[in-house]
Amino acid sequence: MYEDCRMVSLTAPYVSGFLAFREVPFLVDAVQQLREKEPRLMPQVLFVDGNGVLHHRGFGVACHLGVLTDLPCIGVAKKLLQVDGLENNALHKEKIRLLKAGGDSFPLMGGSGTVLGMALKSHDHSTKPLYVSVGHKMSLEAAVRLTHGCCKFRIPEPVRQADIRSRDYIRRTLGVQGAPALQPERSKKAQRPKACPQGVSEEPAVSCCVVNCSVKSTWQRTEPTCQSPCEGAILEVHPPALLKPSDAPSPGCHLTATS
Repeated sequence: MYEDCRMVSLTAPYVSGFLAFREVPFLVDAVQQLREKEPRLMPQVLFVDGNGVLHHRGFGVACHLGVLTDLPCIGVAKKLLQVDGLENNALHKEKIRLLKAGGDSFPLMGGSGTVLGMALKSHDHSTKPLYVSVGHKMSLEAAVRLTHGCCKFRIPEPVRQADIRSRDYIRRTLGVQGAPALQPERSKKAQRPKACPQGVSEEPAVSCCVVNCSVKSTWQRTEPTCQSPCEGAILEVHPPALLKPSDAPSPGCHLTATS
C-alpha cells in the first residue's frame, strides 16, 4: 500500500460552494507527485469526499479535481447538499426508508428536472445513504456501481481509509486530541458483517483500484492559517469485478490513491 502525507498551509478563506479553490490545488499536487514517483500506480478513478455535479453551480470539488487531473472522478458525500429544490424532508426520508438492500438507490432529481446524483444504500446494514454524483469522465451508473463495490462498511473503503489515516497523521504530527490512533480492527460496536457485492469474492485480488482525495483540517487558535495534512496517498486493492472496460480508459493494474 502506497501512502504519502504532508503538512500544508491553507491560505484561501472558506467560502460555501467554493471549497475546491481552497483545497484542490494541494490534491492536484498529490496526484502529480504520485505520477512522478510511481507512474505505474496511477489510478483510473478518483473517489472524492465531496460532491460533483450535485452542487449549487453544478461543479463541485469532484468535477474541479477531475478536470485539472484529467482523471475520472466520483463525488461521494455523506450528507445531502440541498440544491435545485432537493430537500431532506419527509418525502426524502420515506424514500430512504424504502431502500432495503445494499446497492438499492433512487435518483436525486432537482426542481429543474435534472438528475444530479443518486442516493445509495451502500450495504445491507447501513441506515444512512451515500450521495453519489458524477465528477468527471464517469457515468452516474458506473459511479454508483463502483461506489457500492468498494463498500465493506457504509463508507467506500478508500474514503474510509483516508479518514482513518489522516486523523492518525494529525494525532502523531500535531498531538491533536480527538484524533484516535490508527487501529487495525474496528471496535466491537462498529463491527458489522461484510456486505460484498453479489458475485464478487471476498478474497482480495490485484486488479482494480480507486483514488480518493480527502482533506482533514485542524485550526490553530493562535494562527491565521490552517495546517492540514491533505496530501496523503493510500493504495488499496479491491475485488477484480469492479471496473468494466467502458469505465476505465487504460488496462493494467488499477490502484487506489487517497489524499
